[in-house]
Amino acid sequence: MDAWGISDSGAEGILPDEGIGRLMEAGAIALARPPAENQVQPASLDLRLGTRAFRVRASFLPGPAHSVSEKLERFALHAFDLSEGAVLETGCVYIVPLLESLALPAEIEASANPKSSTGRLDVFTRVIADRARAFDQVPPGYQGPLYLEISPRTFPILVRTGSRLSQIRFRRGRTRLSDGELAELHARTPVTTGEPRFAGGLPVSIDLAGEGGSLIGYRAKRHTGVIDVDKPGAYAVADFWEELRPSADAGLILDPDQFYILASREAVSVPPETAAEMVPFDPLVGEFRVHYAGFFDPGFGHVAAGGSGSRAVLEVRSREVPFILEHGQTVGRLVYEKMAALPTALYGAGLSSNYQGQALKLSKHFRG
Repeated sequence: MDAWGISDSGAEGILPDEGIGRLMEAGAIALARPPAENQVQPASLDLRLGTRAFRVRASFLPGPAHSVSEKLERFALHAFDLSEGAVLETGCVYIVPLLESLALPAEIEASANPKSSTGRLDVFTRVIADRARAFDQVPPGYQGPLYLEISPRTFPILVRTGSRLSQIRFRRGRTRLSDGELAELHARTPVTTGEPRFAGGLPVSIDLAGEGGSLIGYRAKRHTGVIDVDKPGAYAVADFWEELRPSADAGLILDPDQFYILASREAVSVPPETAAEMVPFDPLVGEFRVHYAGFFDPGFGHVAAGGSGSRAVLEVRSREVPFILEHGQTVGRLVYEKMAALPTALYGAGLSSNYQGQALKLSKHFRG
């Protein structure tokens, strides 16, 4: 293994937990506080909120000529302390410096995504790097701080220093599997039930007929109480969600003002030598957004990690107009990437993995 936790042959792929640990030891990932328990996941690192938050007028990108702190001097409305906890209100935009910063080697780049529990609360988050042209993207060799943009959409949330809302992956070289490579992988280790067709990844469709049970999803209630993001199993489902049952025509009208938790029709699996990410299938197929939190770790739904295929839980919001979803409609696709090395622990195998073997499941904050 080289200094960055990948093989001497220069293996391309997503860095596993051991590689992330080596980056931390080498100072390529700097932590303002000691690492938290289970902060390093099989193929990602959880990012933690720092001590201060800034309420800003609007979302922004710094662009190639500016740092985030320079932009905050222009756009921040006020700053407040997070050490004792603070409520982030719906409809507002906040920027929080993270406890993690980077000094990446030239061959390592990174990308970020909300954690699963964050997405299932309809909390919109994006990581911002200095001089960034895009959200959630960190270029090779980046040296500098990281910030998190946070915008609760449905529920007000209580956060504090150390709260983990987002995660970051590190990669080297070409990582994405082609459709041909994905088909070969499926022949060795099935990645989904049935006979799949691969088109820029694994297409994923939606279950609105209740094939996984009589319940097809949940619609979020408005004007609820505050959710503490660090308290699992603390809230009654009925206080925050309305249950959805199948209709006679197996369809669902998405209201632009509402947030939905639905599930895929297919059970999917992520073999240990791969990681996956849910991405939009095609922006032209419908006026809706699916899956805020897109990372799927090695072992998700895989038999070696205690799974037998898991349905993908989908966070769905219509964009500008009401839109009719129909049972079996393709709504997203899983893009698979190769790992640079196998992780030391798989998702669901000895880890506090909340969604292994899941069917339709709300975030970990709700009881039952």
